[in-house]
Amino acid sequence: MILAAGFGLVIGVTLGLLGAGGSILAVPALVYGMGEPVRQAIPASLVMVGLSAMGGVVPRLRQGIVRWPIAGVFGAAGAGAAFGGAAVGRLVSAQVLLLAFAVVMVAAAVRMLLGPTEPRGACTVSGGRVNWRSCLPRALGVGAAVGFLTGLFGVGGGFLVVPALVLMLGLDMPAAVATSLLIVTINSIAGLAAHWDAVTELDYPVVAAFTIAALAASVASGRLAGRVDADRLRRWFAYLVIAVAVFVAVQALINTSALT
Repeated sequence: MILAAGFGLVIGVTLGLLGAGGSILAVPALVYGMGEPVRQAIPASLVMVGLSAMGGVVPRLRQGIVRWPIAGVFGAAGAGAAFGGAAVGRLVSAQVLLLAFAVVMVAAAVRMLLGPTEPRGACTVSGGRVNWRSCLPRALGVGAAVGFLTGLFGVGGGFLVVPALVLMLGLDMPAAVATSLLIVTINSIAGLAAHWDAVTELDYPVVAAFTIAALAASVASGRLAGRVDADRLRRWFAYLVIAVAVFVAVQALINTSALT
């Protein structure tokens, strides 16, 4: 339980500070750190990811920076796609799933290493309102892609949502992080519903220790988000994600018997 709580703290802190990235470590931590089968690690990850993201949203609600209509559009597109991702996940082996997951981890790390993006406002109009006529197709596309990844791998997808909100909709970083956390919450709930058949098989004490620690860390770190060097944290976390991705890929190739 102590080990599960330790993993949860790391993931919760990163999710609360950056609004993205932390959940990418949840499945590897559960599979290789806690010995959970892949098929149970994915819904367990979704429980942790969803509640941690929800905890990260709470301190930002008082700041009034969550963009609810935008979260609704992204979340609606992602919720349906999560079921598609879960269905695809059932068709492939655990080895293939983890190898593909390692690729996604590297992509997430590269995205984080690129650093914060500058708002371009390509889809905004005067007053900060969103011109949905031109933006809706792209918003739905990104939302669906994130939802698919959520259902397939049990990740929140904030590493895609945050830059999309900044580049496509012109949100500043605080608003993008806050809105991303709400989108991750919506997608995680949908992904968990898509994996409902595996919920009864979860190791609930491990999931509880993991989730409580992550939720507490996410809430606490969300209040400190403006006081830390987020760029340096993002870079070092990206290096950690790459290292874990290499480990996951190697283990998936040489230790297939331990994956199911």
